[in-house]
Amino acid sequence: MDLEGIDMPSASLVKKMLLACAVMATVASCAPTAETKTDTVVLRDFTLIDGTGKQPVAGQALVITDGKISWVGPVGDLKVPDGAKVEELKGKYLMPGLIDSHVHLGLVDGIKQDIKYQTAENIENQLKIYAAYGITTVQTLGTEQDLIYPIQRLRAGRPTMSRVYTVGRGVVFKGSYGGVPGLEQSVATPEEARAMVDKQAANGADMIKLWVDDEFGQLSERMPPQISSAVIDEAHKDGKKAVAHIFYYNNAAELTREGVDAFAHSVRDRPVDDALLSQMKAKGVWQMAATLSREASFTYKTLPFLKDPFFNRGVTPAVLQELESPERAAKLASGPNFPKYAPTLKNAMDNFGREVKAGIRYGMGTDSGPTARFPGYFAHWELELMVKAGVSPLQALTAATSANAEIMGAKDVGTVAPGKWADLLVLDRDPTVDIRNTRAINTVFIGGNKVPTIWETCVGRDAGACGARP
Repeated sequence: MDLEGIDMPSASLVKKMLLACAVMATVASCAPTAETKTDTVVLRDFTLIDGTGKQPVAGQALVITDGKISWVGPVGDLKVPDGAKVEELKGKYLMPGLIDSHVHLGLVDGIKQDIKYQTAENIENQLKIYAAYGITTVQTLGTEQDLIYPIQRLRAGRPTMSRVYTVGRGVVFKGSYGGVPGLEQSVATPEEARAMVDKQAANGADMIKLWVDDEFGQLSERMPPQISSAVIDEAHKDGKKAVAHIFYYNNAAELTREGVDAFAHSVRDRPVDDALLSQMKAKGVWQMAATLSREASFTYKTLPFLKDPFFNRGVTPAVLQELESPERAAKLASGPNFPKYAPTLKNAMDNFGREVKAGIRYGMGTDSGPTARFPGYFAHWELELMVKAGVSPLQALTAATSANAEIMGAKDVGTVAPGKWADLLVLDRDPTVDIRNTRAINTVFIGGNKVPTIWETCVGRDAGACGARP
């Protein structure tokens, strides 16, 4: 199996899991044999939020066999398998693990951003933080080196961190907006664009990403239609969906005409109108990620949640100190684009609300991963902002589970149903009553195994230094 691009001594989990299967032809060949003891767990007496959009149902139970859900239904119909471990969850709320459809992995050390930090070890650590927050699957959107593909393949089994879907390297028009410094991903012609799409598809990309933007007019060009249409067409020829970073209304309308499948951000320069909404609906274009938390974070000189233990357990004291510094606040406030962020956020919020009312399909995504956009925490903030923009808590949760799974082609996660991986989030309080109750994390399961939650995490400090859970 090809492990090129991974720093093997540091990539402990990736190394162990891949080498365990290296003598086999496929990951599936590592499945238990007939002689292997079956791992069976029963969870019972919880209220089920199944991820499909149905109302919560009390008095439910499920059976997990070798990491997958084998049965789910009323407690009264439960037949406990011989030898099963039974866990009582009375008073708890059980739902699918959350899915973030728009992240970037391994780009930062603290809040310092550089492609040199993108190692398998750093990615692994970030995926564990996502998992601690109940985000059991993520989709990376365009800034990952080829080392992401071996990590992507771990989703076929029972990892101890979040599962990964990826677009690999997104397509950037040369000299325009997109990508990250130090990662070659720019094209100048339609032929180069098609070749890049083909390469990512051959590597195993789940979708194809393109950027069409000019950073508030600071760059002279955006990706032109002859390039974007080539990317979209080639993606479809390769059997892949095409998802676009957009900012401007006009680009959203043009990309919709070209056949793009989804947008990775909201239109943010002006209100959307019926003409665009009807075109998107007719063509089946998704708002895969509105990234409201991204836009909101830019409006602050000092982020408003630094004292929140749900946040600060997931970052080091050094990061907290830097985020709190007056010097950083002054630097952000003096930036030429800072006054533009509040109206940008308003447009994003308003336009997402209009899309929902118009019947546009939507998922949940944050654009977490670049500097000061924090893995896991931003997904919970995103859900809160989606509700403020006009959806119900149940609709937001459905977007972050089954809807994301649908647009991403993730067939074995996203709902609580037989045959799905037991990637589960157990909460102490009902998130359909108050979306902030997604923070009341009791337990996180990935492939039927418990992983440490954020309330059991204290990054960069001794285990007890973060204090008791509030």
